[in-house]
Parts: sequence; structure tokens; C-alpha cells
Amino acid sequence: MSTDINIHFTGEDWARIERDWCAWWAHALERPLIMIGEKVKNTPFVDFVPNLPPDISDDAVIDHYQAHLEARRYYGDAFPKWWVNFGPGIMAGFIGANVHAAPPPDETVWFSPAEALTIADVRPAYDPDNVWWQRVRALTQRAVERWGDNVVVSHTDLGGNLDIAASLRETQRLLYELYDAPDEVERLVKEITRLWLRYYDELYAITKVTGRGTSPWAAIWSPGKCYMLQSDFSYMISPEMYERFVMPDLVACCDFLDHAMYHLDGKGQIPHLDMLLSIERLGGIQWIPGDGNPPPHEWLPLLKRILDAGKLCQLYVSAEGARTIVRELGGKGFALYISEEMSKEDAEDFIKLLAREDARA
Repeated sequence: MSTDINIHFTGEDWARIERDWCAWWAHALERPLIMIGEKVKNTPFVDFVPNLPPDISDDAVIDHYQAHLEARRYYGDAFPKWWVNFGPGIMAGFIGANVHAAPPPDETVWFSPAEALTIADVRPAYDPDNVWWQRVRALTQRAVERWGDNVVVSHTDLGGNLDIAASLRETQRLLYELYDAPDEVERLVKEITRLWLRYYDELYAITKVTGRGTSPWAAIWSPGKCYMLQSDFSYMISPEMYERFVMPDLVACCDFLDHAMYHLDGKGQIPHLDMLLSIERLGGIQWIPGDGNPPPHEWLPLLKRILDAGKLCQLYVSAEGARTIVRELGGKGFALYISEEMSKEDAEDFIKLLAREDARA
């Protein structure tokens, strides 16, 4: 499958990506995955789709992101992808929450309940005519039609079950309901999980025809069904509540997916880490320290804990941070997205430098 897009990435490059990422998932790659990019032309770029003009056509949206993809270069284990970015947890919009898009520089989305209901009356259902779902689905379809096997079209950020529930209820109200109506919360999150699996599958049915595997919003790739699972709401709850309201969702999603990772966002989620590491089919952890906290390479004991549990680890790091991690812990099991852009020559030199650091570790 080939289309009219000038991507600087060949069929041989894709074969290498599939070979090395598959080896990484199997714990058979004896080095870290290193993703580095470079923008070689100054093209306008709006990452958050709702911040494009509201009446813009699907093809005009694709044209906007195509210019960005053609201006990029992909070094190491990076690959061309387009994330259909409608903000974190857009599935809440699919099932009835009001959607509020924030303009730059925030470029995000927040939600509010469409109606003032008791939690017992909140019954999320699949709505094929929902305007947000139709837009995400149509753009995913059009991107696949336009770009074929040149680009991975990533799943939109569906969100985590408690995060979506909070969008339907409001965060403070849901926190009270964890105490006041736990059975209803449990019922609601189970219904959300069932819908999550349906939305994922419908998007996967569109993207799988390219034969280029899948990638979620995060910087990972898989030949099959893959996602970066999350529960940002869990920063505010106890491990006991996490076990009841979040773990069943994660286990169900991990059983459904071929490759799953978890977005561990901030030190408030560290108390849940042991439970996460106990999920057999969870492939790994993405560690995000959060604003105001030390960068990932200053959390070496935490990273070692993840590796020692037999899990993989994906990080967004500086070049110097990557060197520290590889020097102290070795590179095997890590997928490191380098925050700095580099020229091809600098990227090649950096990858060789990391290989020498890894050999000495």
C-alpha cells in the first residue's frame, strides 16, 4: 500500500522497526531503543486537532499534518506516526460529556457532565452519531486512505476508566462517590471499560489494513494491538481503592491487547507500582516524574525496580539523561525518546556513544 506522501522512511526502515521493536517486546534486544527526530523545514504545526479552524475539512486536516510529517526525519528507532490528538480522555466526549478545548499554549481538553444526574443514573452507551466520535473516526479513516503504509496512524487518547468516569461526574464528586456509592462507581467503570474495548477495536479495524502495526499517543510501536494504559485520577486514591476500581480495568485491557504499557504519571502513583508490576500481561511502565520533580534519570532506584520485576520501561529523556541511565543500569529493556532534536550525523554519533556506554555498564 503506497500513497502520495514524501516520507523519508523506506520499506527497509519499516522492516528494521518491526524487527527491533518485536525483539524489544520479547526482551531479546540487547540494547535500548533510541528515538531521535529532526525537523528540517519550518512548517506550521498545530498538535491539538480541535485548535484547527472548526469548519476545516478532513482533507485539509490531513494536508496540515502531512506537511509536518514530510518535514521530519526519523533516526534510530523512531518512525513516522500521526497521533489523532483530541486531548486526553476524549472517550468521555464520545459517551456524552461536554468537551471544552483549550487554545494554545495549553492545547488540551477538559470535560463537564452534560446533565446533573445521580451516579446511579449515569449509563454510558455507544453512540455512533456522536459528533466527537464521528470526527475522530473520519480523520483516522482519511489518514489511512491518504498515507497508506507510509505512516502509523495512532489511536486517539481514549483515556483511563476512572479518568473518563471523573469527566462524566466531575472529579470532586467522584472522589466522594468512591466512599458514598462504591458499588455504583464499580458498575460505572466496568461499563466504561467495555466501551473502551469497543472504541479501540473500531479504530484498530481502520488502521490495521496498512500492515504497519500500531502506536498509541505515546512513543511506542507494536505489530499488533498496543496501548499506553493510564489512570491519572489514581494519584488521588489509596492502593486499596486502586485495587478495586482500576486493577480490573487494567487486567481486562492487558488481556485484550497484544502489548500494553502503563503511564505512571507522578510520584503520587508510586504506591500503586507493586500492583502494576504484578499484572502478568502488562509489558512495561512509562515513568513521567511530573512537573517540579527531578527528571527521569534521577530516579534510578525506581527504574531498576521496574526492570527487576521483568518489565520494560519507556522514558522521555534528555541526551545526557539517556547516557546516565545506560551508564548506571545498562540499556536493555529501555525505550528512550530523546527530547533534543539532532541532525542525522549527530544522531548517529550519539547512538554510537550510547552503545559504548552500554558496553561498559
